[in-house]
Amino acid sequence: MFSRRHPYLFFILIFTSVTSVAIIGLSLLFILGTRDGDFEFGEKVGVIEIIGAIADSKDTIHNLKRFRNDNSVKAIVVRIDSPGGGVGPSQEIFREIRKTSESKKVIASLGGVAASGGYYIAAGADGIVANPGTITGSIGVIMGYSNFQELLKKIGLVPVVIKSGEYKDIGSPVREMTKKEEEILQNLANQIHRQFIKAIAEGRGIEQSKVEKFADGRIFSGEEAKELGLVDRFGNLEDAIEWAGRMGGIKGKISVVYPPEKKFSVLKYLVNSSLKEIANRFINPRLFAKYLYSHAGGREN
Repeated sequence: MFSRRHPYLFFILIFTSVTSVAIIGLSLLFILGTRDGDFEFGEKVGVIEIIGAIADSKDTIHNLKRFRNDNSVKAIVVRIDSPGGGVGPSQEIFREIRKTSESKKVIASLGGVAASGGYYIAAGADGIVANPGTITGSIGVIMGYSNFQELLKKIGLVPVVIKSGEYKDIGSPVREMTKKEEEILQNLANQIHRQFIKAIAEGRGIEQSKVEKFADGRIFSGEEAKELGLVDRFGNLEDAIEWAGRMGGIKGKISVVYPPEKKFSVLKYLVNSSLKEIANRFINPRLFAKYLYSHAGGREN
């Protein structure tokens, strides 16, 4: 018998086999237990989450396209729990939702807060579900900065600015803003505000003049938003999934699928962190020190 002649080798083989089976079993349980619904059979509703400040649109657009091209996904729910964020990313996601709704129904589910850019995105959907207490609205644009001029004077630093154009340092925190600069920024804010109002009027099917009456930056509860036509019905995420599924033509049980979670790579994280640090220091102009400082009374070499 092999086990009698080579007991240690036999033990190693048995131990390795048992360990391998255990690892494979645990891996399968982990994969099947994740919320990635690729293992769900039948017709599905895809759920995309937008949580926190909106700073980038790439992942959301990718996931919308993924579900749009998946024939087993009959409708999409965009779950929003965000106070807003950047204008550009919000507009890009709004546009992608509008494109997606041409082929598949998209329902927006508003969580605790879906304001400003968060509502901008929701307005592109075919329907909006919110809680009565959801904080939403805040239809407006805000710009702001802190002026450190007086502080610099107290510590004896004088800013030295070299610029190629009159308005290159508009919004500088080291000097007072001129009337012309304030007018330029106000016009920019007004222009973006009009874009916001137009998008809501288009997405919600409300006359633009009606939207203008309450698009002054105020926030609403979900209950108030429904009265204004900004929300269609009350409900939670499950209610939104149910509505989306039925709108998508699903008759029986609705399966839910989420985009696959990105795998974390330590090596990739370290490499990307190093590259970002280099870019921030030498490439990204937003992170440059825009102003040179010298002690009061003379410049340093």
